[in-house]
Amino acid sequence: MTASIPGELLLRVMEALLCAMLVSFILSPLVKSFAYKIGAIDVPKDKRRMHKKPTPRLGGLAIFLGFLFSILIFARPFNMQLRGILLGSVMIVVLGVVDDSTPLRAGFKFLVQIAAALVAVYHGVVVQILSNPNVLSDEPYWFLGWASVPITVLWIVGITNSVNLIDGLDGLANGVSTISALSTLVIALLVSEAQTAIVMAALVGACVGFMPYNKNPAQMFMGDTGSTFLGFILATMSIQGLFKYYAIISFAVPFLILGLPMFDTLFAIVRRLAHGQNPMSPDRGHIHHRLIDMGLSQKQAVAALYVVSSILGLSAVVLTTGGAMRAMVFLFAVAVVAFFAARIVFPREIAETRHEKEAAEQTQRQEIELHPAVDADAQEETHG
Repeated sequence: MTASIPGELLLRVMEALLCAMLVSFILSPLVKSFAYKIGAIDVPKDKRRMHKKPTPRLGGLAIFLGFLFSILIFARPFNMQLRGILLGSVMIVVLGVVDDSTPLRAGFKFLVQIAAALVAVYHGVVVQILSNPNVLSDEPYWFLGWASVPITVLWIVGITNSVNLIDGLDGLANGVSTISALSTLVIALLVSEAQTAIVMAALVGACVGFMPYNKNPAQMFMGDTGSTFLGFILATMSIQGLFKYYAIISFAVPFLILGLPMFDTLFAIVRRLAHGQNPMSPDRGHIHHRLIDMGLSQKQAVAALYVVSSILGLSAVVLTTGGAMRAMVFLFAVAVVAFFAARIVFPREIAETRHEKEAAEQTQRQEIELHPAVDADAQEETHG
């Protein structure tokens, strides 16, 4: 499928992106000061946290404000669906701000997320028809009927929490969300869906504007305010910009675009259930944790997951423009290239990282041998 993109739409998309990026970048230091004032600080208390010193969170508020400012200027007039999405996102952001300053119960947060999803559903953001993944079936589409509402709520709440769960390394959730939004933006442009394109451009810009403060070593985290907001917008806008074009875009497109956070969440649930744990209980078994344990640095792990997310996003775009066969060939070819590139590049990087760790451990052992009394005191404090 070929499509010519109107120049006026491209101009508005660029304006929306740049506006959101500028506002987000300018507001980030102010939000950082606000986070210190209300005590929204992430203190490393366990092995799951990769940072070593207290770091302010709440950076998602800068992302939200940059996004909202751009939307109010460039996405008007709002249709009913976009009103519902914005109302629901305000609920999610308020919940996130409170949770980042005073941690809330998981059950309460889950209920608020369901309520926010229902607000969007009430305003018409509903998955009503899905392309049938069974290509041999005589019925090309599934008409969901009464099941459309629970399936939509499950999708929105699931993606909202999926993005939250991958927010474990500096810049990871922000970058993956940027790539997902950019993929959706390209598809929206190809099908001439102007409002979806502008909304996604604003989201990309807001994320990029915050990135200088969030990249490793992070000056500020986005917190639940940012990760749940990004997940909510990506989930609801995927319904508006992807699912509703069931005659054009395959069933697989939104799952490809959001594939990384979805896989990590499903893997986490299965892993925890297999170990007899609560599927909502935190652990240190996410994909990014495993990459770190393999010997990659934070920057290397984030870069690797950026590549995976980009491959999935590009595959979704190819699927939209060239059909399922081209997308499958493209995905396979890129996966093979990425595999061999990783085999060539990462072993050396991992070896260097492990060598640095071994050197640090050796230095620590030497210090212990030189100061055994200090080490004994430290062990006594640890076991005490």
